[in-house]
Amino acid sequence: MPSIYQLKPAFQNLLRPVTRALARAGVTANQVTLAALLLSVAYGALIAWRPSERWPLLALPAVLFVRMALNAIDGMLAREHGMKSALGAVLNELGDVVADSALYLPLALVPGFDPVLVVAVVLLAVISEMTGVIGVQIGASRRYDGPSGKSDRAFFFGAMALLLGLGVQPGKWVRVILGVMVVMLSVTIWNRARQALREAAAKGSR
Repeated sequence: MPSIYQLKPAFQNLLRPVTRALARAGVTANQVTLAALLLSVAYGALIAWRPSERWPLLALPAVLFVRMALNAIDGMLAREHGMKSALGAVLNELGDVVADSALYLPLALVPGFDPVLVVAVVLLAVISEMTGVIGVQIGASRRYDGPSGKSDRAFFFGAMALLLGLGVQPGKWVRVILGVMVVMLSVTIWNRARQALREAAAKGSR
């Protein structure tokens, strides 16, 4: 199903010169992964500290963009510059889940966000990423099927934060978007499990 994740190759091409420069400077993929994680935890803590102020919401889309860029760069460093490692794989998967939770859960404290729906979205996001990883366990590839991958979640949360930060009055529209995200994540979990099983079955029949 359609997902912003499908734009990843073009995004990577834009970041490739930066990735090469970092590799030449001796920066490792694991260091970039940890930087993305620390950025997310720190900014999530800031939102939790100042939940009633607008400026943390206004800057959230930029933070999410930087995090997406760092996530893309660490993958390219690992694949294209010989930095793949078992530790890197663990950091990458755990880092994404922890970073998502650290950035989005504090929004439950922000006026205008429905705390129950925010928690539901974060919980389903964790399950969706776990489902993607299970693909490897059963002999398929790591599944990134949509319609609500990491980039899609960042887009929706970033858009809501920006609108609220600009002074748009919270209301039913926030709950509707969060509700749509819950549905999309449920479909994503189903898609990833189904595609992983299909891929594993196809490999087993060869």
